[in-house]
Amino acid sequence: MKRFLTLAGTLFILLIGVLIFRTARFTSKQTQVSAVDLAPIDSDLASRHLADAIGFATVSNDEEADRDASQFQGLRDYLQVAFPLVHSALQREIVAQHSLLFTWTGSEPGRPPILLMGHMDVVPVEPGTERDWTYPPFDGRIADGFIWGRGAIDDKVTVLGLLEAVESLLQQGFRPKRTIYLAFGHDEEARGTEGATAIAALLGSRGVHPEYILDEGGAITTGVVPGISTPVALVKIAEKGYVTIEMTVESQGGHSSMPPRETAIGILAEAITVLESHPMPASIRGATRVFFELVGPEMPVIQRTVMANLWLLEPLLKHQLARSPTSDAVIRTTTAPTMFEAGSKENVLPLKARAVVNFRILPGDTIASVMDHVRKTVRDDRVRIAAVGAGSEPSPIAPVDSPDFQTLARTIREVYPGTIVAPDLAVGATDSRHYMSLTDDVYGFAPCTLASEDLRRFHGTDERISVQAFARAVQFYVHLIRSTSVPG
Repeated sequence: MKRFLTLAGTLFILLIGVLIFRTARFTSKQTQVSAVDLAPIDSDLASRHLADAIGFATVSNDEEADRDASQFQGLRDYLQVAFPLVHSALQREIVAQHSLLFTWTGSEPGRPPILLMGHMDVVPVEPGTERDWTYPPFDGRIADGFIWGRGAIDDKVTVLGLLEAVESLLQQGFRPKRTIYLAFGHDEEARGTEGATAIAALLGSRGVHPEYILDEGGAITTGVVPGISTPVALVKIAEKGYVTIEMTVESQGGHSSMPPRETAIGILAEAITVLESHPMPASIRGATRVFFELVGPEMPVIQRTVMANLWLLEPLLKHQLARSPTSDAVIRTTTAPTMFEAGSKENVLPLKARAVVNFRILPGDTIASVMDHVRKTVRDDRVRIAAVGAGSEPSPIAPVDSPDFQTLARTIREVYPGTIVAPDLAVGATDSRHYMSLTDDVYGFAPCTLASEDLRRFHGTDERISVQAFARAVQFYVHLIRSTSVPG
């Protein structure tokens, strides 16, 4: 026994030594930068342009007939007036009725181009919440140091920021070596099946394969990543996929006074309960693992030790992440029952019960594996299971060791000194998934500086961005374009 205890003690000391050694070698991987001079921006004029653009209620609904075409037309006309140099120096094409594609031909068109994206449409304001807004959502008000309204951060900030940057560069006589494309969809909030799909197909038919694509995605956040008080720029390198599954149960119905042992509602409710209590397994892989590898060295020593030793401590980290819906979403394919329909009268047993469950698919899982999981988990032939629509597979994971990501990271840290750049997994879907066939390097980042309390403003009440933050966003795009496509 004494010899065993001695051996166990020795192994424990060796293990502690390994943990300490690996933690000591787990050092910062952030791109080193020097101070740079940023382009001067007329923040008042830029803010007015964004505010005016917000004034067009380019609300995206699933059905094209429910969209107000005049609002999209009005926005296009306004952009033509607000950015005259962009519209005279770049080729503009209207795609799928409302989307826009600009081509800025470079002086060396043989170089691979870059594609910078955003979307002009916005989500509706939930009926009954209009009075909760500090300023009306489509007034485009500038007040209290902020630009207020629907689209201020999702995503007219990107569209206007890019146009401001290109207009400013044209005023300076700048011409890129690379050709630069600006793609602005009109139905991103309705899955982009018209605008982004058509633009991507058009570029593909022309043999366009960008060096990299930058779409909306993460932002610069403070107080969001536990253990890190400095700003963190979340750069999307992958997106979860999605599939919606319909489950139905049919029964004989009848009077509620003589119910069978199991009703259609009861059978279906049990299936939903089983699915919720048996989610797909958690895994720290892909974009999430890369996140911890690059952000871990910036964390306090206890968290840093865990991140440096996932070979041993990964179960501990998974357990901690699974406790919060926000962090659980980046380590597993999520299960979300969203609709349940059955019955028409209080004393009548329904002939049919129907439920809809939405799954957001972690890269590494597939639509097929989700369907297989549902069937094996429910294990009830009385429950019919079918996918609704085509769904979308998870995206590939864009590389973080590529020159393109390094340029993006360097630009962020130059424009926003002291910011930590963190690769991120997007749990929602954006237009960029329609462009995956054009290049492997597809990233998502919107240069918006947001506090943790601002996150509720996405698709919520009182959407806004500060005048100062928007001016810095324009400077970011100016600096990025210069960094990736210097003048000839």
